[in-house]
Amino acid sequence: MAVTAKSILELTDVHTYYDNIHALKGISLSIPEGDIACLIGANGAGKSTTLLTISGVQPAEKGEIRFRGEPIQHLRPEQVAGKGVAQTPEGRQIFPRMTTFENLEMGAFLRKDKAAVAEDLEWVFSLFPVLKERAGQLGGTLSGGEQQMLAIGRSLMSRPALLLLDEPSLGLAPKLVERIFKTLLEINQKGTTIFLVEQNAHMALNISRTGYVMETGRIVLTDRASALLENEQVKKAYLGE
Repeated sequence: MAVTAKSILELTDVHTYYDNIHALKGISLSIPEGDIACLIGANGAGKSTTLLTISGVQPAEKGEIRFRGEPIQHLRPEQVAGKGVAQTPEGRQIFPRMTTFENLEMGAFLRKDKAAVAEDLEWVFSLFPVLKERAGQLGGTLSGGEQQMLAIGRSLMSRPALLLLDEPSLGLAPKLVERIFKTLLEINQKGTTIFLVEQNAHMALNISRTGYVMETGRIVLTDRASALLENEQVKKAYLGE
């Protein structure tokens, strides 16, 4: 009998509003620990809002969000981060007037284990060697691809159990996109669960085990990512086939 992996994250009937706009309309999903899962859908479907709601930036009005079995929907963002959830936001949002090294330090601001922080810094530099070369350079002077690497690296410096990634390939050249996705697999193999929102549905489904399809604030399809790659509806709407 197959053993089902324990869920690290569960959303049950989650509703989120922006004033009078009903952005998330009762979404439910479950991500097993150690997996990569992706959320795909058109612009404005509610994908980024889903991640912002999980991380506490945009509070849920109704429903439950459980991280490792513990409800977190009423926690502030810094409390959610302290539990082991890190978000790499859309648009990178690094600190442009701080150096690459200082940006990475900010990712570890909740940590007290200095020796382990130093180890993680070296790990980030091994994943993204260009960041070591640019350690003293202001974040705002990095290229778009380097800023994306920095944003992911900053998240990893918190040593998260769950990494929320919002559009990591946005605006990047194809070769850089391939490199970023290859690195995500390395991060996952080291034990970090990843929940990925991504415009490049083909790449996202190819590295994920589970896929969710969102339309106008609702999850309309859930399946193994490999099955979604073969789904005619998904092919037509999101894969350009």
